[in-house]
Amino acid sequence: MTNISIARLPGEYWWGGAINEGSAMPFGRTAHTRDLRVTDDNQASPLLLSSKGRYIWSEEPFAFRVDENGLSVFDSAGEVVVEEGHNSLQGAYRHAARRHFPPSGLLPDALAFTAPQYCTWIEMFYAPAQDKILRYAEAILANGLPPGILIIDDNWMKDYGMWDFDKHRFPDPRAMIDTLHGMGFKVMLWMCPYVSADCTLFKELHGGDLLMKGADGAPVLRHWWNGYSAVVDYTKEEGAAWFRRQMDRLIADYGVDGFKLDAGEPILPGGKDTTQLVAWTRPLRLLEDCEAYAALGVGYPLIELRMCWKLGGQGLIQRQRDKKHTWDDDGLGGLIPNAIAQGLLGYAFNCPDMIGGGMDGDINSPDFRFDSELFVRYTQCAALFPVMQFSMAPWRVLRGDELTWCLNAVRLRSELGSELLALARQAAKDGLPMLRSLEFEYPGRGYALVQDQFLLGSNLLVAPVVAKGQTSRRVVFPEGRWQGDDGSVVSGPAELEVAAPLSRLPWYRKIQ
Repeated sequence: MTNISIARLPGEYWWGGAINEGSAMPFGRTAHTRDLRVTDDNQASPLLLSSKGRYIWSEEPFAFRVDENGLSVFDSAGEVVVEEGHNSLQGAYRHAARRHFPPSGLLPDALAFTAPQYCTWIEMFYAPAQDKILRYAEAILANGLPPGILIIDDNWMKDYGMWDFDKHRFPDPRAMIDTLHGMGFKVMLWMCPYVSADCTLFKELHGGDLLMKGADGAPVLRHWWNGYSAVVDYTKEEGAAWFRRQMDRLIADYGVDGFKLDAGEPILPGGKDTTQLVAWTRPLRLLEDCEAYAALGVGYPLIELRMCWKLGGQGLIQRQRDKKHTWDDDGLGGLIPNAIAQGLLGYAFNCPDMIGGGMDGDINSPDFRFDSELFVRYTQCAALFPVMQFSMAPWRVLRGDELTWCLNAVRLRSELGSELLALARQAAKDGLPMLRSLEFEYPGRGYALVQDQFLLGSNLLVAPVVAKGQTSRRVVFPEGRWQGDDGSVVSGPAELEVAAPLSRLPWYRKIQ
């Protein structure tokens, strides 16, 4: 095991590790410890970046602690690279990306950046059907929203592992997808790496040695949110090829445009003895299976992931983990810090999860209370993220001015869509985050702790309201002249209290 300790430089802060800890970043304000071997909640990478131009990288997961004295890395099974002398957060990122996760030159389909995604999850849960899908698409357009990417979520298929449409609920899926294409939509299907142990395909995959096995040679049954299932061995070339054949067949037979690859948590999180799980003819390295699952999407034009280990610089949409319908760090308050962390780990094409949050347990709880103010603010915050996604239909839960304000945020995205797409194309070439912190773009100005506003590229400053009841907010303006959506012009550097009624998403363009 490798153990390294480095002293903290004056005013030094760190970012990296697991993106779901974005609200705790930058590390250095208080003591923080994380074991990346226990990574089963979202994207992560074995990378730590310093505001003073230093970075830590290892090909294997490690544990770390940051406190007032410095940074310690321990329990790493691989070599730990310590790089210094890159001057700033952006300098450290550029060097780390170039060396360890260079940009692939690929980006998701252009529609992901110019229009919203619409996921069927909250409106349909486990009961999507052809007629419901078409009515949902018609309602999107009838209520003033643009066509975008429609994601058909869980339970469209025959069974887990049997990736074909259930013909009772989807009697003519090709006609459905052709109709959606004619309306201007592209279509993604939800998929997962699991195989129901009682389905007919289980025997075929088991007989072909394409399932994850335990040391006793028996298929591993993993407990996940829909019960217990076997797992395709996508760490094995033949298993990965089988999974891709299922995706390719859906594209060829039905005209599907892409896939939401859900789940993908490592089979053995937590530093357990990996010899207990044998993939192919060898033990798995920690998080190797998570990385292999995410890699299944590389090269497809529309892939959305919730779990990913490493793989920065690829043309994959990386979705933040399911958010709660709350204002705190588990809901709206976590969006910007987590997105900043995503960008710094090489995940430029990031998505803030379903607008308004609302995991299955939240929405179905008898204590659930819908907060229309939260929904509007969530829409505003997500509108200028690289990717935005609805699931709860805004016309069903909002009325009057609040629905208008939600639609206005979507119209803003449409108006700036060409700029978002240009930034995405640039990110595919240079690997830089589309969504950036002020510290990334303006190092050494004291902006390291600004985590509730962001830059889109270099020239758009976005300052959503993320606290309940606020009708104004403090905005930090870097150097330059910034023209606001309200027509105001601010000369930076400055900090100003700006009006932000529920109708307004404050954003500014740098004009010189």
